[in-house]
Formats: sequence, structure tokens, C-alpha cells
Amino acid sequence: MRYVFPPAPVVSLPVVGSNDRFPVHRIYCVGRNYAEHAKEMGFSGREPPFFFMKPADAIVAVNAGETGHWPYPGLTANLHHEIELVVAIGKGGYRIPAADAPQHIYGYAVGLDMTRRDLQNDMKKQGRPWCVAKGFDASAPIGPITTAAQAGAVEQAAIWLQVNGVDRQRSTVAQLIWSIAETIEQLSTAWTLQPGDLIYTGTPEGVGAVMPGDTLAGGVQGLTPLRLRVV
Repeated sequence: MRYVFPPAPVVSLPVVGSNDRFPVHRIYCVGRNYAEHAKEMGFSGREPPFFFMKPADAIVAVNAGETGHWPYPGLTANLHHEIELVVAIGKGGYRIPAADAPQHIYGYAVGLDMTRRDLQNDMKKQGRPWCVAKGFDASAPIGPITTAAQAGAVEQAAIWLQVNGVDRQRSTVAQLIWSIAETIEQLSTAWTLQPGDLIYTGTPEGVGAVMPGDTLAGGVQGLTPLRLRVV
């Protein structure tokens, strides 16, 4: 087969303790999935889960022990961090029952859903999609994947983010409004999940702005931390 130009390389992530890499298919994100974050965004209650997407090539993979260099994007004066537990799907499926969801999980990683908040707010006011605020280039920094067997009790794990050494976000995954299994159940009714899909499961309260020169360090207990410098 001949292409009219060379195809882009497969986007992939390192796997802890392995030379294999995890090829990324799609990136799904869950909106307002921690109650306190929902409140700080002006909402409350256990609303039905909703989803948005980022392109696979929005990934910025940061290796263990490294500080990634993350480019501050254009078109914004209010760029926000959102630390998240990311679920990596290893076995696809449609209408997956919550009880079967663990069988479809390959592993977990620490990710950031970077958000051009001013653009998002403008899009909300105009009733328009958020793509320009959520799916821009490099909007999905992420660390290495830890397999489910190695990750431990992720559902109860602490999750946090510091900016320049100062706490911004700190909670536990147990505070998710929709659990990991429930999220997979709901998401797989709208799309047929595929091996290589990533699910950014939501962010706790404490989101805020970052500027060039800031260093972000975040983690989920039991997983490889993520560290970035905004440039």
C-alpha cells in the first residue's frame, strides 16, 4: 500500500516494568465527576455522567523520573490544570456491565486534562462545543501506565497535584461520583470501547491557573507520578 504522504507514527505510552508500549486509540474524558469540583464549577448533585474527547495526538508522554516540558498554548489567558486518574482499556466491548468492567482494564496512569478555561466559559455561554478549550495540541499530558495487577487498590487511592511545591488539588479516587466500573458501563453504551482507549476519569476540586515557568507535580497513590514544567 502507498500513501500520499508518510502516516503519523502510532501514539503510545510506556508501561512500567516492560519494554512494551501501549498504543493509544482514543481519549475519553468524564466531566464533573467529583462532587466538590462540580460545586466549584457551579453545579451539584449526582448528574448523569457526560463525556468529551481529546485527539490521540494530544498526548504528551512523560517518562518515569523525568520532568516533561509542556508548551503554554495560544488563545488563552486562563489555562487550568486538572489532575486525573487515567484508565487504560486493554479489552474492548459494547454495553459492558459494571461488574465485568475490571476485565477490560489493562492498567492506570496519572494524567492532566489541561483546559483553556476562558475559552471553555465562552463556549458555554454561546452554547457551542468545548473542543477548542479541551482538545488542543498537547492538552493531555500523561505518565507511564502501571498494569492493573501492579496498581493495587486504585479505587481508594489518594490523588493530588502541586504547583511549584504548593498543594492545589488533594482528594481520593473514592470521591468519584461515578466509579471506574460505572463509568466504563456508561461510556460503553455510547461507544464501543477498543483496546488502546484511555479514560480520563475526572478531576477533584482545586483547579486553577498555571503560567509559563510553573512546575506541576501530581500523582495517584500506587502509580508513577507525573511532573511537568510549563514553558
